[in-house]
Amino acid sequence: MTSLRSYGDPCGVARALDRLGERWALLIVRELLLGPKRFTDLKVGLPNASPNVLSQRLRELEESGVLQWRKLPPPSGATVYELTPWGRELESVVLALARWGSQALPLPRGELSIDALMLALKTTFDPQAAANLGARIELRVDDEPYCAAIARKKLAISRGPCAEPDAVITTDRASLRQLAFGLRELAPARRAGDLELAGDEALGARFFTLFRRPTPRR
Repeated sequence: MTSLRSYGDPCGVARALDRLGERWALLIVRELLLGPKRFTDLKVGLPNASPNVLSQRLRELEESGVLQWRKLPPPSGATVYELTPWGRELESVVLALARWGSQALPLPRGELSIDALMLALKTTFDPQAAANLGARIELRVDDEPYCAAIARKKLAISRGPCAEPDAVITTDRASLRQLAFGLRELAPARRAGDLELAGDEALGARFFTLFRRPTPRR
């Protein structure tokens, strides 16, 4: 912990910020919540972070016990970063911050990273709209597969394809964001070739009705 600045305050909030309060630290956690990533994948998700700063934050988070790195077995042999069990406990914290921050204005320009978009789906999921729905929907977003599992009025999202999905939605980040938050209609998106539905098409279409736009606060 000697390389990290400290508030020197015994409060749990201050001690958490000692580990996560540096710029980009919590966003690195965000990018790893759905599973391990290589450095290059993290750089794609955080394009405004310089490689040197990103490397430094990764070292600090490792020192803090929030994440760890490991080498994948051959033939890959790549190094990936992943959250430790203690780091994974931050999911509820990150989701709560996302719900709170999604109401803040003004809204910065730019696109969400794919993982940030998946977390936005989780934070805006409407349990009442899901009713008694139980389904596995595979989201193929910019050629990256994610599995959205809906059960008992809860939404779980994991990186990777679904096992036997009920429906498959193929689209891009911008279109998924627009469709989920009511900024675009489904039919025009399909006609334009920005969206494809496979499997249970009615279920795939219903998926886009399960999210609520945050109420803006000033």
